[in-house]
Amino acid sequence: MMMMKLKWTALILLAVLFSTEALAQTSAAENEQQAVPADWFLLDPETDFFQGVSAERVYNTLLKGKPSRTVIVAVIDSGVDIFHEDLKDVIWVNTKEIPDNGIDDDKNGYVDDVYGWNFIGGKKGNVNEDTYELTREFIRLKPKFENADEKKIGKKQQAEYAYWKDIQAKFERRAKEATNQYNLYNSFYQNISFANDTLKKILKVERLTAQIVDTLKPSTPVKAFAKNAMNVLFKNSGPDANPEEFLGELRDIVHYYEVQALYGYNENFDPREVVGDDYGNPYERGYGNNDVKGPDSEHGTHVSGIIAANRTNNLGIKGIADNVKIMSVRAVPNGDERDKDVANAIYYAVDNGAHIINMSFGKSYSPQKEVVDKAVRYAESKGVLLIHAAGNDSKNSDVDVNYPSRFYKDGKECKTWVEIGASAWGADNSFVGSFSNYGKKTVDLFSPGVRIYSTIPENKYKNNDGTSMASPATAGVAAILMAYFPDLSASQVREILRQSTRKFDNLKVAKPGSGQEVPFKDLSITGGLVNAYEAVKLAMTISKPVEK
Repeated sequence: MMMMKLKWTALILLAVLFSTEALAQTSAAENEQQAVPADWFLLDPETDFFQGVSAERVYNTLLKGKPSRTVIVAVIDSGVDIFHEDLKDVIWVNTKEIPDNGIDDDKNGYVDDVYGWNFIGGKKGNVNEDTYELTREFIRLKPKFENADEKKIGKKQQAEYAYWKDIQAKFERRAKEATNQYNLYNSFYQNISFANDTLKKILKVERLTAQIVDTLKPSTPVKAFAKNAMNVLFKNSGPDANPEEFLGELRDIVHYYEVQALYGYNENFDPREVVGDDYGNPYERGYGNNDVKGPDSEHGTHVSGIIAANRTNNLGIKGIADNVKIMSVRAVPNGDERDKDVANAIYYAVDNGAHIINMSFGKSYSPQKEVVDKAVRYAESKGVLLIHAAGNDSKNSDVDVNYPSRFYKDGKECKTWVEIGASAWGADNSFVGSFSNYGKKTVDLFSPGVRIYSTIPENKYKNNDGTSMASPATAGVAAILMAYFPDLSASQVREILRQSTRKFDNLKVAKPGSGQEVPFKDLSITGGLVNAYEAVKLAMTISKPVEK
């Protein structure tokens, strides 16, 4: 599942309705956020007073005037808008392939893969929504165990039966919750939207304000309902609130639950026919199409901008790395990615020259983990750095595994893997994203992942939260190291990233999921924050820079 947190202002407003105190706190937090610069994640605590990755500082000092080589970063994600104004000049191009001639010119098994490949598409179109792995496991085991007599389950099947009962309970509970939440918030959205449209028409205005709504003297039950609904909105979000923005955010929340209810937890939904592969063969290669954008590329486009948005065009934002090409490998739907597609995406990235693979996705089940493990081992053997988002479930990843994982089924560890948690801009109690997973044995370090402003499709930009944003922030720092110090191996880059983290000796933070104050250093292996400036300093002591 793609890892990006929605902004929940509208959700909180509607959930508490008339709770002024709670909404005042939300509003205060938003006001504080307004003072944070859009590019805070690039900044440095010493020179700029924000806990960013220190990219600007390193370019202005240690790397100023230094040459570099181009680094290829594969973004395995939902797709990338390769024609975005801030990305079009940093997109990887397969120069061995002649565009649109229907021939596999470079003989790599993929026809017309000029900008990358799409493993969740086929001749019939593209997969957008998909089910969750929990749902697929429920479907797989249901015929075998749904009507089974527990007393007659043999010893050899007891473990699998216990697994089924756990899957069944979780699936049924979550499916019900998703349906209830979708119906609730869709109703809220329809009511607020109706009230907004009705009053704009009656009052003949382009945008409603609290003052304008107050002038209305309702003469019918419909007008009274509309006025009351808008008064609730303005009372709790302020008289200057923009109803259109509120509705846009609420629409995102409705969509969030709609995807869960209608697709993610729907056992009757299966979009795989579109791909046209032999899904029973987990080692099949060569399926898919060359549409690297797909029907919904917001997530992958946002991730790509964080890593490499053009730093010289004076448009939008600056990415972290200045000499990168983004390879788009589409394998992540609105739902859970499938192990077969993840494995093939990794193989594709490695075989086509990627130095770094960013993976801003994850799930709680991996029924074909051995297939993914084989691909990860391949990447490790080829010296490719794999950077993975820790997940947005506020959980301890040491206990609740977020797949794909750095650990193989045999217990051994990938030595070119980096797992990333999400941090915010100030070193205080709220430094760690409240949604972020953590783990003293599984999460390497933290990286900016709260209120990250980056590219989205159609030349637009947006703030998003999530370990999905933290992972590419670290990938950008890794790309700096590989670009300016090309003799460094992937395992060396991993160790530099870990050893150079910024430490906060006495900092206590709210532990995700509980709010309990704990030492920040206890939430990851390194107990630190990614730090480009110190990473480059360390690299200078063990590596030769690019020669002019």
